[in-house]
Formats: sequence, C-alpha cells, structure tokens
Amino acid sequence: MTAVRILLCDDHAVVRAGLLALLGSEPDIEVVGEAGSGEEAVAMAAKLRPAVVLMDLQLGEGIDGVEATRRIAALEVHVLVLTTYDTDADITRAIEAGATGYLLKAERPEELFAAIRAAAQGRTALSAPVATRVMDRMRGGGRPSLTERELDILGQLARGLGNREIARALFISEATVKTHLGRIYAKLGVDTRAGAVSVAKEQRLLS
Repeated sequence: MTAVRILLCDDHAVVRAGLLALLGSEPDIEVVGEAGSGEEAVAMAAKLRPAVVLMDLQLGEGIDGVEATRRIAALEVHVLVLTTYDTDADITRAIEAGATGYLLKAERPEELFAAIRAAAQGRTALSAPVATRVMDRMRGGGRPSLTERELDILGQLARGLGNREIARALFISEATVKTHLGRIYAKLGVDTRAGAVSVAKEQRLLS
C-alpha cells in the first residue's frame, strides 16, 4: 500500500505536533513536512510534491491560508483546509482558491483520515456544517439578499467611513447603522467590516 504523503501547514507548533502524532497512527498516511507559514508551505509543496497539504486559514504574518491554497493548487497539489473558521466568506474564498476540501478542527479523527484519503484522490471532502452552508448558499442563488438600505451602508463601508460618518451621510442614527451592520454581517457570514467589504466585492454587491 502506497502511503498518502502529507504536508502540514499551521502557524501553531502545538497543533502541528498534535496532528503529527494523530496522523502517525495511520499506516497509509505519511507526514513528509511541516510549515509554519503560507510562504513556507508553498515552497515546501513545490519541493516535496505531497499528495495533500493540510492547510489552516489563519497563519499570522505573511500570506494567509487562502492565498497559500491558491498558489499550491496551481502546482496541481491537492489542498485540504483544516480550520476552526466556518463562515460563508472563509468557505467561499477557500473553495474559489482551489481547495479540494474544507474540514473543521472539531471533526473526529476518523473523519479527518477519510477526508485526507478522499482529497488525495481529488474527491471533495467537506465537514457536515460546511456542506450545509454550501448547499444553502447554492439554493439561494449564491448571492446574499440585502435590502437597499443595507446596500447603501455597505457602499459607505467600502469607502472607509466609520459609523458616525455613515449615519451623517445617510441621515440616520448611529444605532440604526449598528443594527444594519449586524444584519449585513449575518447575511454575508462575516464578523468584521473588512470581511463585509471583501465578500461584497467578491459577490459584486457594490455598484
């Protein structure tokens, strides 16, 4: 039996050590390298040519997991995202970057092993919550439905305006702005202003 060659990419050494110990229990999975940054993962993927790269999304300084995934996928190496983040924005960005699968760190070891084997064969592997989000998004046509007022606020957000400035520009109260922002974040699956603007641009919600 040929072992599936794996490259780990996570900026936390303790997490990498845990994964190394866990994967070491499977005779058909071999960890051939560890990377602590996106840049390091890309370089090691090009050199080692693993079957699968286990990729975290948040990697501290340097390029993030999504950009690293894009560069590694271009090398025709499969990338299986392994992260704690399951927002629509994160999932969409990772899949669009070329990730073969998207798994959450809360999964049971057996699910991780199965996902690695699937990814090595080029088959999609998604955690159940992630699969549900993807299906819900597809059923909704892929574009979140925002009201005209929410789109107005999103437009002001993209210009870099703060809550007080947005309130003045649209002749509404700051409290109303905050309420609308909460709804925008929920619909876009984000929790930051930058995330909202990023998703809005990806979904072409900004005129």
